[in-house]
Amino acid sequence: MGFRDALDALLGTTRLPEADTDRLFAISTATVTMQTSLDMKPSGKAALCFKPIESSRYEAVRTEIEELLQYSCKETGSTCRLETDTYRFTWVILEDPDFEDLVAGIHLVSQTLIERSFGTYLLCAVYAFDGTERVYWIYNFKQGSYYPFIPRTGTTRDTAYEFRLRSLMERELPIEKEVERWYPLWGIPL
Repeated sequence: MGFRDALDALLGTTRLPEADTDRLFAISTATVTMQTSLDMKPSGKAALCFKPIESSRYEAVRTEIEELLQYSCKETGSTCRLETDTYRFTWVILEDPDFEDLVAGIHLVSQTLIERSFGTYLLCAVYAFDGTERVYWIYNFKQGSYYPFIPRTGTTRDTAYEFRLRSLMERELPIEKEVERWYPLWGIPL
């Protein structure tokens, strides 16, 4: 912790970490390994989640995101929609059989939010993969890292398989090292 961070903590004015998109594209190359070695195929669905934004500028940004997505979707053939869940988080949901288009779409939306000073509201990007079961690779924007999430019925998860995926993919993806940051996302709209 640097001096500025310590001072902010003492004064109660800690700043939220900015979103990190530098490692977002690592999933593109890791997909090859997932397909060939793990028999996991991209489902053709991805999503980006961000916190509720209480700002008069939000409606203008939301309109811009929708316009960018409509234009991008025309170019790539993707489909897209925005949903708000029961916790008021906004989900940008993309569908496209071309995985590269999904990654580019997620990047486009996240960069738009960052450029409009809403980067601290970005929570995660989620990529769905199908194999023996549905696997979600979650990119935590604050940490700049991925982790696997495999929900089961109710609110249980397959942690054994998640740990196995970590060990198999840590050379391919920037995996979150602190397991307590592997937050479960129940009710992912994919």
